[in-house]
Amino acid sequence: MTVVIGSLVVLFAIALIKKIPYIGGNIQVALLGGGLAAALLSGMAPLSYIQATIDGIDTLAWVIALSIFGSIYAETQVRIGAMDTTMSFLRILFGKSPRGLIAATFVTLTLAGSLLGDAIAAATVIGFLVIHSLAEMKIKPVQIGMIILLGASLGSIMPPISQAVYLAASLVNTDPDPVTLWSYLTVTIGVILAILESFRFVRRPRIPGTDSSAEFDPRGSFTTAAADHEAQETRISQLRTLGRERWASMIPLAVLVIIVLLKTGLGYDIFAEIPGIKQLTAWMNTVPILAGLAFPVVMAIIVATVVSFFFKKVRREPMATVSKGLKNVRQTVAIQLCAAFLIGCFYESGAVDTVSAMAEHVAGSGVAVISTIALMILGMLIGSQTAAQTVVVPFASPILENAGVDPTNIAVGMSHIAASAQNLPPVGLTAFVVCGLVGATLKTKVDPVKVMVLALPNSMYFIILGLLFLLLG
Repeated sequence: MTVVIGSLVVLFAIALIKKIPYIGGNIQVALLGGGLAAALLSGMAPLSYIQATIDGIDTLAWVIALSIFGSIYAETQVRIGAMDTTMSFLRILFGKSPRGLIAATFVTLTLAGSLLGDAIAAATVIGFLVIHSLAEMKIKPVQIGMIILLGASLGSIMPPISQAVYLAASLVNTDPDPVTLWSYLTVTIGVILAILESFRFVRRPRIPGTDSSAEFDPRGSFTTAAADHEAQETRISQLRTLGRERWASMIPLAVLVIIVLLKTGLGYDIFAEIPGIKQLTAWMNTVPILAGLAFPVVMAIIVATVVSFFFKKVRREPMATVSKGLKNVRQTVAIQLCAAFLIGCFYESGAVDTVSAMAEHVAGSGVAVISTIALMILGMLIGSQTAAQTVVVPFASPILENAGVDPTNIAVGMSHIAASAQNLPPVGLTAFVVCGLVGATLKTKVDPVKVMVLALPNSMYFIILGLLFLLLG
């Protein structure tokens, strides 16, 4: 038990005591320090350090590959205009009202986050595109921050590229496909709740005694049912025009979606049916770390990226595209590599087995509650779902499985709790990035704690939902 306590003390000390010279508050150093402490306290041999690192990276290989190739792919989509096409389509679909803009913003950010798999990257890449539009609707800067924070965070949980979901499935060592299917449903509900919740930022004025067939137009006048019908026809015409002019920009995304849905929805792995590719993936699955590239979603992203390079805007600057994609995700990958070292040392030092043996008689409900609280505290204090899951899931998962909780439910519950806990006040890393972005764009100061408080109802939805998955598993 000394190994467990000692490694966690080192991790928390470095992560939370920012006054420690040079390393205080650095989550990457904290993860490395926790792993090193576990290794030293358990008396691991020098060669075991290397083996632990390889095992840890191998465990997270496909999650890391998702981040790297997903970010490169997302950058190609920005360059060919897929995100702009999506935003334009949604603006036409939802209308030009403030509420329509909010709905379009949420859906676009969720889509961007689902492609990038990272909330900070989604907020940075897409968030700045909507800040001025939201501000023109008289939405306050702190409210704009909340919309971007929630949209990007929801997208980071939404498959096909969901770091939180795939990380949980990897740590639990379970098939990610059913976890992914549950996430489509839970995150979609979360997006709808977030949109409805944000509608309070733009209230529609009501004038007593007006004709029930009239509807207020955001430009300041009332429109009749006939005018509304005309607007509907105009909207359809605009959608057709947009489709004719911009359909090509959606081809890579369509390729990705089709491949992923065939695998997760119908269980049909297209790569297993292609001669040569089937043998290649079978070989890669036998090689540590390289097996991460053989993960079906990673391969689907690579294929969609290759398709994107047929577009001139991507093809003429290939190195710049790859470089920007890697830059967007470098911090996330660095944290994942440090987390991999910590995970490897936890297992190699016997820390996971020690905790599992001590808690094997603890009721599953007790472990579920304790795990939820631990994920909330870690996510809240460190501001990273990756770090929170890395510390909690390896210890809690075996105990929950022994108590009869289904591994799929464990992965769903842990991923949802951790992903939402990182937005809890006072230390939400994504919120600070978003507030900096909004503040710099609008030349004002935006309080990140207020943004996190506004996002609290949605965060609690995912935490309660995650706990229910653990309790009812």
